[in-house]
Amino acid sequence: MSFTSLQFFFFLPAVFVLYWSLHRRLRLQNLLLVVSSYVFYGWWDSRFLLLIALTTMASYLSGLALEYCGRRERVRRWVAATNVVLNLGILGLFKYYDFFAENLSAALGTLGWQTDLPTLRLILPVGISFYTFQALSYTIDVFRRRLPATRDILAFFAYIAFFPQLVAGPIERATHLLPQMLRSRTFRYEEAVDGLRQMLWGFCKKMLVADSCAMAVDIIWQNPGEQSALVLLVGAFLFAIQIYGDFSGYSDIAVGCARLFGIQLMQNFRTPYFASSLTDFWRRWHISLMTWLRDYVYIPLGGNRCSRPRQYANTLTVFLLSGLWHGAAWTYVLWGLYHGVLVSGEKASNMFLDSLRPNCSSPQDQIAIKKTSLSHYGRVAVTFLLVVFGWLLFRAPNLEAFSSYVSGLSDMSSITAFGTLTMGKQALLWSVALLLIEGLQRRRCHALDLLPRGPLRFRLVRWALYYVLLMLLLFCHSENHTFIYFQF
Repeated sequence: MSFTSLQFFFFLPAVFVLYWSLHRRLRLQNLLLVVSSYVFYGWWDSRFLLLIALTTMASYLSGLALEYCGRRERVRRWVAATNVVLNLGILGLFKYYDFFAENLSAALGTLGWQTDLPTLRLILPVGISFYTFQALSYTIDVFRRRLPATRDILAFFAYIAFFPQLVAGPIERATHLLPQMLRSRTFRYEEAVDGLRQMLWGFCKKMLVADSCAMAVDIIWQNPGEQSALVLLVGAFLFAIQIYGDFSGYSDIAVGCARLFGIQLMQNFRTPYFASSLTDFWRRWHISLMTWLRDYVYIPLGGNRCSRPRQYANTLTVFLLSGLWHGAAWTYVLWGLYHGVLVSGEKASNMFLDSLRPNCSSPQDQIAIKKTSLSHYGRVAVTFLLVVFGWLLFRAPNLEAFSSYVSGLSDMSSITAFGTLTMGKQALLWSVALLLIEGLQRRRCHALDLLPRGPLRFRLVRWALYYVLLMLLLFCHSENHTFIYFQF
């Protein structure tokens, strides 16, 4: 079931009414969340329910086993490792087996060893990367004694399968979401209204902006070799807006929906296209994944507490895993390495500049260094261009299509006047509107701040704005597309 489907608009109110009718009966509320989440998830394919149930039960039992083992550290390591290997094994089987089997066969073929490893062609379960990482965070945190193992099986199943964030995040930590499932929740009108506002903004980003961009982007990518450089430039820009509107729109809907049930989810985006560096961008984009990789991969590898070459290697490892997490394809691997190299380069250049500053004893030397640095807005523009170029790798179905797209971009002789652009004009208007709104409100909690202040303190003005946005969603939205991150 998708947030933009007609079924969801009947499903959500029904669950909401039943949920709060069970006020002060926590176990029944959690049972309702589990049942409704499994209905929500099973709407795509009921066979996937067995897989998520297996992952959930294995992680729940591993937590109990870790607590039972007490101080027997060797046994505890075996228990934790077994569950981690099981969860990663399931993820690898469904998501990566065919990719590695095909590439291994090709590599052995170049050495003269003709092998034909079997491929499984399994259907990728929706959201498997998200709930697998969420289950892993519980096992690892219990193993590290940062969280006691829970004995409440309903609360744990609700933690793994909570439907607003089940299929596309945010990837919640057990230390944040699980305690909320274990304590009673009280309905707060102001919180529910604020959640509805955030959902409205998420629907606008997805259905007005992202879906509008998707129509033009899909046409351009059908045959990039036949498009002019202007069209390809527009296509690159529109896909950057599409993936942001699509994914952050989902996150806004998920966070707002969770607030209807008295549950707080973490912020997953913070105006990433206004970042002043690639490092800053990755602190603002898909925050739940990057902080997960930081805490469970980067820091255990040594983080910043080791030599500089090791720090760069750790950074490259994290971004390589980020690329692979998104999909089993060389385009995703190279996309991850692209960002890893750029972030490592930023670290190296910052360290170099820091080493120069103490030697700048004269005011003239300090002024010279300041003049060589880009202004804040210049850094934002450069960062955005680097991110947009990286998105070409992410969007390309294969390396040949990416090469064709880049070749077309390099042909500057085909740049023509804007008036000759035959596609994507409406999407460009929506995209510019989105960037303007977020630029004006980028320092606030939500990009669309509809809290009662200024003219919005009048209820009539607020409701007029709500109705305008709803009418735009009903009559002006483009063809609905599946959320991009459902495939991951």
